[in-house]
Amino acid sequence: MNLRPVPAPGGVAGRTSVNLRQEYIPDGKWPAKKLRLVPVSLRPELVRPARLACMKALMITSPSGLDALTIQDTAEPTLKPGQTLVRVAAGGLNFADVMTTHDGYPGTPAPPLIAGREFAGTEQSGKESSGRRVMGYIQWGAFAEKVAAYPNLLWTVPDHWTDEQAAAFPVNYFTAYLAYWQAGMTSQPMWGQPPLRQAQGRLSAVGRREAPHRVLIHAVAGGVGTAAVQIGHILGVEMFGTSSSEEKLARVKELGLQHGINYKQHDYEEAVKDLTHGEGVDAAFEMLGGEHTAKSLRCLRDFGRVIQYGSATGKPPQLDVRALYAKSASIQGLWLTYISQKREIIEPAWNQLSEWIAQRKLTPVVGQVFPLERAVEAYKLLQEGKNYGKVVLKISG
Repeated sequence: MNLRPVPAPGGVAGRTSVNLRQEYIPDGKWPAKKLRLVPVSLRPELVRPARLACMKALMITSPSGLDALTIQDTAEPTLKPGQTLVRVAAGGLNFADVMTTHDGYPGTPAPPLIAGREFAGTEQSGKESSGRRVMGYIQWGAFAEKVAAYPNLLWTVPDHWTDEQAAAFPVNYFTAYLAYWQAGMTSQPMWGQPPLRQAQGRLSAVGRREAPHRVLIHAVAGGVGTAAVQIGHILGVEMFGTSSSEEKLARVKELGLQHGINYKQHDYEEAVKDLTHGEGVDAAFEMLGGEHTAKSLRCLRDFGRVIQYGSATGKPPQLDVRALYAKSASIQGLWLTYISQKREIIEPAWNQLSEWIAQRKLTPVVGQVFPLERAVEAYKLLQEGKNYGKVVLKISG
């Protein structure tokens, strides 16, 4: 049996030699002509097509609910001018992510798309890591090994936080802080108004000491709820929180909640009326929709505000505007997707939040961490309202 060297398939374009392999020749004869080494660049049939860099991602394949969630290999993001690449370690799960799997969510494209809107990881510089740990916010695409983000929506992770804690920060804490801001309870000016004193020990226009601001916080044991309690505690706010279990309420009271209301045992509207001796609260942080918008409005005192930042029941808010007249009350929408594009609002908010973080006054409450492979379980937990604090997905690392 005679063997001869022949060019091996494959190779790298531009090489001036080829790998050789042995090939069996049936007639037992060597070819008369000498073997000529040809650069692979001149042999198109030997050049493999370039492959796009791929990454693992949680995809929403259709608007059919949680069954549409699947992990797939997909192309890495292409950076737009001004964007930064981040290698993602963890992603924070929000109710908006659950809604996106069903009928979609405002601001997101139709499926297929990569799920997720907040993340934590390491900033990349070319193919190398810059070493800077960041947490960020985007409209979709966070639950993947890499994400392209704009620097104005990336924030440095505190050294004493884990990746999971960092992934639990952006949506929850900006939403909670901005709710207090829109309610007029922070020192940050709103819509050109002068800064207000903190609620604790505030003075009236005639110099008389008044009681602290009062706030009703729905889903107080969830991600935004626990963030709102921590911030309210700093601001000296008297807080009334609703939840489905005594166990959850007991845990939130450790964060500073004064009044817990189990809505499965008590009508929260009546409970607020009793606890405030009929006066009501200054603001209600409302994300349920349906009848709860009207009920929350009835919980207000004069000139109070409902801050509407969601509709978790899937029902549009029910409201008779005539109910606003009696108390000179108001309802304000809060949508982080929109406000996040306004640097003049987000940057002062971050300055205040980062100051509290440095003082160790804020720590994200992470209730459960799931590997990406168990994402459907995580979504179900949030959808059924069984979570405490933030639900986080471990993406990589």
